[in-house]
Amino acid sequence: MDHYKPMRAGQFGEHAQRAARAYGAAADHYTRPQLGFWDRFGAATVARLDLSAGAHVLDLCCGAGASAIPAAHAVGETGRVTGVDVAEPLLAMARSRASAEGLANIEFRCADAGQTGLPTGAFDAVVCVFGVFFAPDMAAFTREMWRLVRPGGMLAVTVWGPGLFEPANTVFWAGVRDVEPALFKAFNPWDEITAPEALAALFTMAGVPGVAAEPQAGEHRLDRPDDFWDVVLGSGYRATVDALSADQRDSLRDRVVGELRARAVATIRTDVIYAIARRPVAGARR
Repeated sequence: MDHYKPMRAGQFGEHAQRAARAYGAAADHYTRPQLGFWDRFGAATVARLDLSAGAHVLDLCCGAGASAIPAAHAVGETGRVTGVDVAEPLLAMARSRASAEGLANIEFRCADAGQTGLPTGAFDAVVCVFGVFFAPDMAAFTREMWRLVRPGGMLAVTVWGPGLFEPANTVFWAGVRDVEPALFKAFNPWDEITAPEALAALFTMAGVPGVAAEPQAGEHRLDRPDDFWDVVLGSGYRATVDALSADQRDSLRDRVVGELRARAVATIRTDVIYAIARRPVAGARR
């Protein structure tokens, strides 16, 4: 379909390199049971598309395959799924998972999701789960994703809703501010777009018509308060933690876990927003 050459980390733009570092490091915790929300929301996004057997799907910012793998099951042996991400450690995990599940209809590429060079209109569905906010220009990225959708095909973007990981989120950032003020919310792009109206407006800005943006409240149960530290190390919060010294990391962990234990925190918020748009077929009535 195209001539693809794998990219090296140094070839990515600044934003992509930062995401690659954060999530490449987070790979060592990414698929732990405490982070089951990745697979849950990836599968939920794919389920909303009602994919047909034989469909071609592109999953951008695919991570460890949370949405690409269920998509590959949905489209069957005659379909095709391509997953793209900048974090090679996550892609290695995705390939291993796909192989373990006997999926021969899926491939994973290390590339900047905003510059894939893939042909216009090549996919029946383009999916981006928890990735659009990493783009330096979200409207341009959404426009590029829309370019790749064939007539009659769909674009699905999922983002976090407001109050992600609360009440633990507030405890974490308060601790960061005290340990190293310069890092306080220095890397939290997921907070850029957390309302259905904002996500719908992004689609409109990108020239994508007819978007349906639906919020869904959710929560993630922790077996014990300490589990939140695994969430920290297996998510974008890892970038902040890795920027600390060893002593600062220990201090932050002790403070966060200690406060969560004292408050007996058993759940954290995981609200999401699902947005889907279908590209009109030329000549079709609206």
